This record gives sequence, structure tokens and C-alpha cells, in this order.
Amino acid sequence: MTSSATTAPSPAARLTSGSWWFRSPDGRLTLWQLPNPALCVWLAAVVLGRFDLSTTHATAVAGIRHGALLVWALDEVVRGASPFRRVLGLVVLVAQLVSLVQA
Repeated sequence: MTSSATTAPSPAARLTSGSWWFRSPDGRLTLWQLPNPALCVWLAAVVLGRFDLSTTHATAVAGIRHGALLVWALDEVVRGASPFRRVLGLVVLVAQLVSLVQA
């Protein structure tokens, strides 16, 4: 007895599929998302950090910069639309945590 139902691809086949890594479950290509408030705050903090700031202000801007990336990374790990974005969020999260521990 044969079935005409399709079978799900093996896990190994999915891991090597670019479509699986970069597409959301509904099939949309999901490399980035606009607007992204956390990344906008991070970018503003990066720009502000380029100015000649007092030590107190520079410390505050650095904290905002790290905090915005932590928020973005956690959001991607939890709600990322594709496996690529979840992995990217995890990499950024680990990098930010390491940089905060070393500071």
C-alpha cells in the first residue's frame, strides 16, 4: 500500500537548504525587518558615541548601545522569523554578554 502524501524533508536536508535558513514559515524572505526600534536606538547611540562626550555621557551612551543590542538579540532569539535570524540573534547576544563581563 502506497501513500501519495509527501514526507517532510530530513533534518539534514533542511540544514543545508538556503530556503530553510532564510525564509519564514510562510515562505517570505526574511533577512531584515523595518522598522526595527532596537536597531534604530543602537544606531543612534553609535552615532552619538562618535562625538566628543564627557566621561559620564560616553558611559551612558555605551550602556544604551549595549542595551539596545541585547534587546534586539533577545527578540531575534525568541521571535526571529527564520533560523538565520535566530542564530544571528544568539551570536550577538553571546558577544554582548561577553563584552559586558569583560568590561
